[in-house]
Amino acid sequence: MRPRALHGAPEDGILKKVAKVRGGDIITDETFDNFELSWEWRINKGGNNGIKYLVTEDRPSAPGPEYQMIDDAANEDGKLGPKHATASFYDVLPPSADARPKRAGDWNESRLLIQGNHVEHWLNGKKVLEYELGSDVVKAAVAKSKFRNSPGFGEKIKGHILLTDHHDECWFRNIRIRELPAK
Repeated sequence: MRPRALHGAPEDGILKKVAKVRGGDIITDETFDNFELSWEWRINKGGNNGIKYLVTEDRPSAPGPEYQMIDDAANEDGKLGPKHATASFYDVLPPSADARPKRAGDWNESRLLIQGNHVEHWLNGKKVLEYELGSDVVKAAVAKSKFRNSPGFGEKIKGHILLTDHHDECWFRNIRIRELPAK
């Protein structure tokens, strides 16, 4: 299947989230369950952003897992530990200890793969996290997270993909979605 781009109004092929301007999240019209998402991003010093996946409006306080994108060195949330670091399943599972985002202001390449219950987070060409949706490991980690009171969080559903609006400046480019066959 051919890749599709997310909706938005890019300038020179770059979609820019302007700092301190509340524009709202950007969400796909379509829903996905088995897919590969790749994108390039950069964030300003101290910035925080992310991409949520398997998003449902049935859980407004926890719409879907988040691939965290943050200035690990300068953002207060990023200093809270590895479950808040770049490429983590935000507040649930940390990336590998050797996950290395580029410094704030430089372009990073990320990839998200979901096939069946299997999920992979990639950062700058390296797989830094993999897990199984609905597994005992994920259920235990969700139970220790801020999402513990969100029924079904961390389980496989067909859902939207969402670029978050965390008030910080963030740039996106080369966003591609490719549907995959069921595993």
